[in-house]
Amino acid sequence: MTTKIYKFIPLTLLALFVFAPSLAFAHQPRITEDRLTSVTDPEVSKAYYGKLTGVPDVYTIKAKEVFNLYIGVLVPDIAGQKKDVSAVVMKDGNQIAMLNGATFMWEQFFEPFGHDTYWQGPEYKARADVGIYEIRVTSPNNDSKYSLAIGEIEKFNGKEGMNALTLIPQIKKNFFNESPIGFILSPFGWGLIVIMYILAFIVGFIYRTILKKFATNSPRGVAKNIGKPDRLLRAVIGVALLLWAITTSWSPILIFFSGFAIFEAIFSWCGFYAALGKNTCPVE
Repeated sequence: MTTKIYKFIPLTLLALFVFAPSLAFAHQPRITEDRLTSVTDPEVSKAYYGKLTGVPDVYTIKAKEVFNLYIGVLVPDIAGQKKDVSAVVMKDGNQIAMLNGATFMWEQFFEPFGHDTYWQGPEYKARADVGIYEIRVTSPNNDSKYSLAIGEIEKFNGKEGMNALTLIPQIKKNFFNESPIGFILSPFGWGLIVIMYILAFIVGFIYRTILKKFATNSPRGVAKNIGKPDRLLRAVIGVALLLWAITTSWSPILIFFSGFAIFEAIFSWCGFYAALGKNTCPVE
């Protein structure tokens, strides 16, 4: 039984760190905090989320070889948002393209995996030569929110997946003016909960199985060690941890411990009590 359970662990981790992140964002998310941002690997798709604060935001690319340049301008579909963001593309100090948001017919765009709606603005594609490029994002009053997409190659790994998890709640709250709880409607959101709960249950089964095997005829090895009041307490803790996670940071660790608490409530078994040899089950 234990051997079979162990086989599920690498599959679960693979689903979490490889498959799910690749679905979450076509672009690697970035939050722009400085007015000048250096873009690395410009062919790899990234989405820079920012807000103009009185001056243009500038993105620089130092190309040492010929590359495919893609630039797209988007704004969030929220109340009061103006569709007036433009981008000027410069090469070695000379203008080569103007993405004029003021005259462009913006189209509404729904991104299913982040479960967000944007207005999609002007785009620019070119085979770019070696040189220094600047992308200057502006609006008439330089006070608009925007998302600047650079690159078209979708590339994700475990590190980028965890980075996306960290940034998604901030993007929901600060860019779309929404509660992070709305991310639960995304396949990546509810998928993360399912995966972390599965992992928590697997860990719970393994821990309990090990104790039953090596602590036979001992309070540590019993299959059940908590009564109804303790089960209800763990159910409440599990729900509270889940609510805390999905309304704030979407921390996988909080979601994992939420799942472990639910596991304990369902199976009338507490890992901490088992380690101590404590038992609050009613004597039959």
